[in-house]
Amino acid sequence: MDAEVLRARCAKELESSPRGYFGGLSWLRNAFAAVPREHFAPDRLWWPRPGEDGLYALIDRSKTPKRWLKAVYLLRTPLITQIDDGAVAPDAPASGAFTSSISCITVVIETLRHLAPAPGDKVLEIGTGTGYNTALLAHRTGPDTLTTVEIDPQIAAQARERLEALGVRARVVTADGEQGFPAGAPFDRIVSTASVRRIPTAWLRQLRPGGVLVAPLDSPAGYDLTVRMTGTGHGAAAGRPVATVEFMRLRGQRTPQPHTGLGWPDGIDMQRWREFEIHADQNGQRIRAGRVMRGRGRDTVSWQESAL
Repeated sequence: MDAEVLRARCAKELESSPRGYFGGLSWLRNAFAAVPREHFAPDRLWWPRPGEDGLYALIDRSKTPKRWLKAVYLLRTPLITQIDDGAVAPDAPASGAFTSSISCITVVIETLRHLAPAPGDKVLEIGTGTGYNTALLAHRTGPDTLTTVEIDPQIAAQARERLEALGVRARVVTADGEQGFPAGAPFDRIVSTASVRRIPTAWLRQLRPGGVLVAPLDSPAGYDLTVRMTGTGHGAAAGRPVATVEFMRLRGQRTPQPHTGLGWPDGIDMQRWREFEIHADQNGQRIRAGRVMRGRGRDTVSWQESAL
């Protein structure tokens, strides 16, 4: 089975899913159909779940091309492209900390749906990775509209090469994504493919009023919440979680911190994450936990807010 057939099958499954990954957006479906995911996947990838030996199996395109291609087009499975910041060579089964991947298709598509870029939008992407997400974005926004920032020089160089080979005109910058890209600001859309414990103030400053920021935010539950926030101007944004996900942490925010010091209320009920409200500005972030109360013919919401 070739890549085009697998891509078409994935598109059909995404479209028919009750979760509504494409959300009825023809541009998103068209982008997924047009961008060859296999072009961006390295020839050697690690399977994300350990075997009985405790190691992550290596999938080598040259040895098992059919298995490799099938893995690339699995809807709900990310594939690992780097372990321990590149200290582990991709030549055998391995163990260690995942530090880069090609994200699973469902998460990529759902994130782009919530980002909702328009043609011509200036977009900042944090975490280029393989370049696959970059190509999908550029398919929507057009040439020379997208800046993508990658902290790892080797990963950035490989992504740049893949994008150029496909004719994608996007600026690939090797830098610390936590600082954004001030030279290109303000941006209409900012999206991160790495999770954060605290929304970086640089992103907030570089987001235009009314612009949209989508990023995975660490939570006390041990998983991330994809948050969609709208810029309010003066380096602030507010919004809500839209999905639960698991992402690798931004390098500068790997050190664990007490969640109460990151704006999370003590004892927050994570089962009700859809009701949370998130506000971030230059002084930090605050997460409000909603409590729905039944009123006279309508629901009202009271908020518990943590102190910074």
